[in-house]
Amino acid sequence: MRVEVNADKCIGSGACVIACPEVFSQDEGGVVILLDGSPPPLVHERVREAVRACPAEVITVGEESS
Repeated sequence: MRVEVNADKCIGSGACVIACPEVFSQDEGGVVILLDGSPPPLVHERVREAVRACPAEVITVGEESS
């Protein structure tokens, strides 16, 4: 899995951090910070949950072939 964020469009809701704090954080202004662009399989479903929860739709996920 490959994860990318568009921090310029982030509205700071924090939904991604709630869904998957291993992969997402926020800076002092509430803007998303991507902690791990290639997260382990153990958290993939929570990353997908973060994508669904993001009201600004700034998280994109690409599936990598094994």
